Amino acid sequence: MRLFALSNFQDVVLYFFPTLVFMILFGLGLAYVRFRVRGPEDEARENRIIYHFPDGIKDRDVAVPVVMTLIISGTVVWAILYILVHGLLEVKI
Repeated sequence: MRLFALSNFQDVVLYFFPTLVFMILFGLGLAYVRFRVRGPEDEARENRIIYHFPDGIKDRDVAVPVVMTLIISGTVVWAILYILVHGLLEVKI
């Protein structure tokens, strides 16, 4: 049992809103990938098949979307900061 009833609501808000913001930014980032202007060398690189896997799967050399790069690097930075802050504040996990 919680000491304060409002703590449960605060936990839900702290879990819900960052997730909602992440989903919206991730969706907008993926939607933007298809509408960016690309040059002819990018088109040729995306259409060139590098390797043929069994069952008709083809491997192409395409760029990683910027939103995926930001999400992965943000996750790594958050994990490092989380470990450092908990270690410096001596919080027991």
